[in-house]
Amino acid sequence: MTRFPSGKALILALLVVSAAAVAVYLQRQAPAGVPPGFAAGNGRLEATEVDVASKLAGRLAELAPREGDMVEAGAVVGRLDAAELQAQLRAAEAQVVQARQAQLQSEAGVRKAKTELRLASKTLQRSQELVDKGFISRSKLDTDQTGLEGVQAGMAQAAGRVGEAEAAVLAAEARVESLRATLADSELRAPVGGRVLYRLAEPGEVLAAGGKALTLVDLGDMFMTLYLPTGLAGQVALGSEARIVLEGLPGQVIPARVSFVAAKAQFTPREVETQSEREKLMFRVKVRAEAAWLQAHRDLAKGGMPGVAYIRLDGTAPWPAGLRTAGE
Repeated sequence: MTRFPSGKALILALLVVSAAAVAVYLQRQAPAGVPPGFAAGNGRLEATEVDVASKLAGRLAELAPREGDMVEAGAVVGRLDAAELQAQLRAAEAQVVQARQAQLQSEAGVRKAKTELRLASKTLQRSQELVDKGFISRSKLDTDQTGLEGVQAGMAQAAGRVGEAEAAVLAAEARVESLRATLADSELRAPVGGRVLYRLAEPGEVLAAGGKALTLVDLGDMFMTLYLPTGLAGQVALGSEARIVLEGLPGQVIPARVSFVAAKAQFTPREVETQSEREKLMFRVKVRAEAAWLQAHRDLAKGGMPGVAYIRLDGTAPWPAGLRTAGE
């Protein structure tokens, strides 16, 4: 008669088999041979993605780059239809000319008023002398005094018109500057240098303000995120030396630095492979590749490539031969 194991024995056997399977899986996934003074973790290389968006609403007239093209930072990659803005700018520039002409006329009015003021002052002075000698009546002196006061009032008005004209010139020039800035915003410029990941619009489409035209991958800003247990994360300092080795580039060692260490522990995401999943609370650490290496090898490293990041915890520990970079 065949005897079957009891329920408890069967459950125990299944637990043993599961534990063994998990141990084998973790052993395969964990970076092997991490020497003392170092920490390591698996992850995927990530790159910063930046959208090229329109600040204005309008019809897209041009969009040159295609997916996969490289663009330089600050390069004009597209333009909106700006015919109406250009017409407004020409009209505003004409208003500046008119305002400056009005300013010249008001300044000429001030010069004329000054001449009249000098003449009225001399006339009043002569009348005062003649009155004192008894050659003319005092009514003539009063008339000249009134004339001088009228000229002084005209002088004040002329000076006020100069101030108004100067303000009109400033307002017209400000209008021109505003339209020029708006016209410049009709050009879509790449905020960073990188490769076009997505082309999100085509010429002829109407974009809303903030509408996206391209998505760029900044190949000069790539990093890997890994999770370390408390015992190792506490030894990691910002700026610590690191190395990234990608599965798709086994012969390349990417120099890097620790750019972020989480201040608070968190549960390890399920999709993240760590050396020890028995520790549920882990610290997120970000290792950023050095820009000089990325600039020299921008066609090698690609976002999404899996690999291992190594962090030097002990500054005196030498890098293993397989993780040394040129010059070490």
